[in-house]
Amino acid sequence: MSARPAPLTQVRIDDAFWTPRIQQVREVMLPHMLAQFGSVGHLEALSGTWSRKGSPHIFWDSDIGKWIEAASNVLATGPDAALAAQIEELVDLLEGAQQPDGYLNSFFTTTAPELRFTDLRDSHELYCAGHLIEGAVAYAQATGRERLLGIVIRYVDLIGRTFGPDEGQIRGYDGHQEIELALVKLWRHTGEHRFLDLARFFVDERGAEPSFFDLEVAARGGPGHFGLGFPGTKTELETNHEYFQSHAPIRQQTAVVGHAVRAMYFLSAVADLALADRDESLAAANRELWETVTSRRMYVTGGLGSSAENEGFTSDFDLPNLTSYAETCAAIGLVLWAERNARLDLDSGYFDIAERALYNAVLAGVSADGSDFFYDNPLASDGSRVRSSWFGVACCPPNLARLLTSLGGFVYSVGNADTDGVEVITVNLLVGSSLRFESGGANVELRLRSELPWEGLASFEVRIEGADALEFELRLRVPDWADELQISAGAAPVPFELRGGHAIIRRPFSDGDRLEVHVPFAARLERADPRVEAAAGRVAIVRGPLVYAAEATDNVHPLDDVPVPMTSPLEAHDGRVHPSGPVTILTADLDADTTLTLLPYFSWGNRAPGEMRVWLPVSTSSSARRTR
Repeated sequence: MSARPAPLTQVRIDDAFWTPRIQQVREVMLPHMLAQFGSVGHLEALSGTWSRKGSPHIFWDSDIGKWIEAASNVLATGPDAALAAQIEELVDLLEGAQQPDGYLNSFFTTTAPELRFTDLRDSHELYCAGHLIEGAVAYAQATGRERLLGIVIRYVDLIGRTFGPDEGQIRGYDGHQEIELALVKLWRHTGEHRFLDLARFFVDERGAEPSFFDLEVAARGGPGHFGLGFPGTKTELETNHEYFQSHAPIRQQTAVVGHAVRAMYFLSAVADLALADRDESLAAANRELWETVTSRRMYVTGGLGSSAENEGFTSDFDLPNLTSYAETCAAIGLVLWAERNARLDLDSGYFDIAERALYNAVLAGVSADGSDFFYDNPLASDGSRVRSSWFGVACCPPNLARLLTSLGGFVYSVGNADTDGVEVITVNLLVGSSLRFESGGANVELRLRSELPWEGLASFEVRIEGADALEFELRLRVPDWADELQISAGAAPVPFELRGGHAIIRRPFSDGDRLEVHVPFAARLERADPRVEAAAGRVAIVRGPLVYAAEATDNVHPLDDVPVPMTSPLEAHDGRVHPSGPVTILTADLDADTTLTLLPYFSWGNRAPGEMRVWLPVSTSSSARRTR
């Protein structure tokens, strides 16, 4: 079966949990970020009028690209003249900044145009290009306007002439992967195979000997933008090829190493190419790397990256809590990789991981009011961790914005059965929404109502115009947290086939058909692998897709002095008022006068600063259990 993300123009999110957060992107986050671009210097760098001390940041063009992508995702759901005008103003700046041969990078054009493409390891030229490509594709898909697309294609064609295996070309790649997956998007949108060929070159060339980065350093005759390492760290970039995932060709890599965000973007492109080329050797390497990271190097929240030293991975089962890094962008990258893997292998387990990351490690990255952000997301705090309104390296805020506004493409995958071409709709996430599609000359709308993440209840309604009935296949992911799955029509159970972790219903549907879905769940205590030293003798509390945490604001005792009671049940209380909105909290009686209170991890840090813990102590003789 072929599958692709549902086009955002065909999806509407209408969900009590997610709709306010997506609206917040439009009303708070996008204006906040655009104001930062003006005050910090992004727009001045693009305009060619740079007059400030120092130089523009090497990453700034990527922030612009992600902002355009997020804003375009908003436009995909309906017109917004003011937002479209803001995008057009940025397109004007990008068009004005583009050089006659197509080159487009505000840092090098402003500071040292003669040095372009000489510091690929450190200076993020192709990374920035990748995010501009993604923004241009999103804008064209949302509005049909292709001026920005033309700008980036001119740049990509220059990149294609500059990089490659032929005589006179640079046989190299960027230090921060991103352009690879962006080129696949560009190929899918345009159908131009030269973009796919270039993505394949960058992926296959990475890790080849002799090392491109070693050759680049020798040719340059000195260190790159970051010198021998990052300020304040011990990371030695000159010799640390694992940091860049360039230590071996992708088909020979056996563990996910180095910088977590770079790894996730790279592996997303690997999955893309395995899909596009039906390359089983690439798919096999991809599956092995997925297994290693999700079983040995991932936090219970879906966070990735245990060390601030390299913003990434260390060794198997090294998952500290107080010093955990778990960068917001890495969790976003994990969601991107999981979505591609789910289409590659048609296995629902990938979205179990994507959902865990989305509701926890990703969503914790933004404050309840949408104006402050976490760069890294610890699993414990002594009270000193607080969100910031902006960062010197501000990759996370626009990344959050573009992911949240693209949620519809993660909720649904669409495709056709291999045997007879019947339309196949896969529901990956139970998020209230509607999907419109055409099939057999009929217009179909699938309406999904959901009470997640608080309760495991959902329903589907089918509306059809142009036919009395229409056969299609509905594939509903069965979450790993569900106690069971029940599907009914009225009082009658609906039979389904269970395959690849999906409940599959294939039948003729009539206008007005309605299915009720019940996926009951309970609060449960999860234990980490015994080899995770930081979680020894502790449990995490999970309910449905949500990981819970304890904050000092709600609890009397120091959190490390409060063992989770094994004899007192965890009780769920719905609709408690919190800065994040109505939330379900969990409580357990510690004694006659004291109660343990837990809130969803994503909501932590929105009140008075104080202690926070995800992993809580428990008696060593107790076993993990499930409880209402």
